[in-house]
Amino acid sequence: MPSRMPFRANFRALLEPDTRARRIFFGLLLYIACTAVFWIVASPARLFDHTPYNHYALLAEAWLHGRQDLAQGPPGYAGNNDFAVYGGKTYISFPPFPAVLMLPFVAMAGAAERFYDGQFMVLLAGVAPAVLFLVLEKLRRTGRSSRSEAEDIFLAALMGVGTVYFFTAVEGTVWFAALVVNTSLMALYALFALDAEAPLLAGMMLGFVFATRVTPILAVPLFALEAVRVAADGGLPTDGTFLARLRTTWSRLDKRALIVKYALFAAPILVVFAVCSWMNHSRFGSYNPSDFGHEYLSVAWRTRMAKWGIVDYHYLSKNLGCFLTILPWLPPRGAHVSWFDASGMAPFQINEHGLALWFTAPIYFWLLWPRSRGWLHAVLLLSIAGPALADLFYQNTGWRQFGYRFSNDYVILLFMLLAVGGRPFGALFRTAAAWGIAVNLFGAVTFDRNDARFDRFYFRDGSQVVMYQPD
Repeated sequence: MPSRMPFRANFRALLEPDTRARRIFFGLLLYIACTAVFWIVASPARLFDHTPYNHYALLAEAWLHGRQDLAQGPPGYAGNNDFAVYGGKTYISFPPFPAVLMLPFVAMAGAAERFYDGQFMVLLAGVAPAVLFLVLEKLRRTGRSSRSEAEDIFLAALMGVGTVYFFTAVEGTVWFAALVVNTSLMALYALFALDAEAPLLAGMMLGFVFATRVTPILAVPLFALEAVRVAADGGLPTDGTFLARLRTTWSRLDKRALIVKYALFAAPILVVFAVCSWMNHSRFGSYNPSDFGHEYLSVAWRTRMAKWGIVDYHYLSKNLGCFLTILPWLPPRGAHVSWFDASGMAPFQINEHGLALWFTAPIYFWLLWPRSRGWLHAVLLLSIAGPALADLFYQNTGWRQFGYRFSNDYVILLFMLLAVGGRPFGALFRTAAAWGIAVNLFGAVTFDRNDARFDRFYFRDGSQVVMYQPD
């Protein structure tokens, strides 16, 4: 009996309210719970074999052989899908940071094909909800969120299984792997950027974000404006016109402290830019750190990129349609419908441009009517606007996808907005959350399974032209 007392005392200390140990403990529990769910839902093909699109593992293997191109060209199992061809060589055109994470494991496995990249991503996917919980608790601890600890746990878990992050987490292939890594990095960036508490680490995380997904680096206002707030002696003014408050803020700034924070923040980002510039120049002759070679993809829609570019207003209307309007397609009247086998039509079909964001996560409607607004609310909106707009001007809707997967670029910031908005999570919100969990569970279970029972729920158009159900 006495031997158990220290354990009980340590456990009670671990659960002491509002302690760092307690936050880490619950964050770890969230990681374990989410990872367990992802593991159970993921297909065995993702867990116990390499994925057919293991581009990051292939890039890591190329580095281990002292080269940036794939010596043998694209492997046959990848179907020549999304490989860049330039100067007679084959390259991986995706930003390289996920390959950095895989590098030691590919080295231990001995070859890209012996490394289970899908399993690796499933094990990594639980990090984002866990770190989001720490972010939400930091907001609560510093008085900018009125949510309880239980509500923070609920929100963090809901991000994992009640949004399109769920189907993303169990996919494992290159396009979804980037989003899983990016979401975890964005959560860490938010944790370090709040209160401009750790400028070097915040800059490092945002630099790694750039080397994973590029567009979310436009979330830089979160750190930049938080640094202004903490550097203003006496706080930010709240009275007067905008210009008057701007002048007062300038007069209150500890400009030396602000410059130091900005320098520490910028240093790792500039290092990442330099590495990416060198990498892109050595492969494609471009010093632009964001020119990873997507324009050299050997794909059918390469012509549209040559005509309109990778980012252009031309793509906005189509992307907005995907973002806001695509709903499940219902079968014609009188059609024979079957839920559980292929003897009839599926009761609905999902265009692989993806379901509208509000359909897969109706909790986002609560962002439109926050109970409280303030400095951080505005900063978060500005930090979301950059990545969201950049994605809407991108040459691809996200096809193929269950729901609008690019929303993962800023999902951490959206959930921070839900926390600081202050609107109660009543019965209607809980109903919307339950809908999101059910819908996204369906997507995680059925999307891209190569199983006729599930494939019939999806409409796939290789030309990417068809957005809506034909008459």
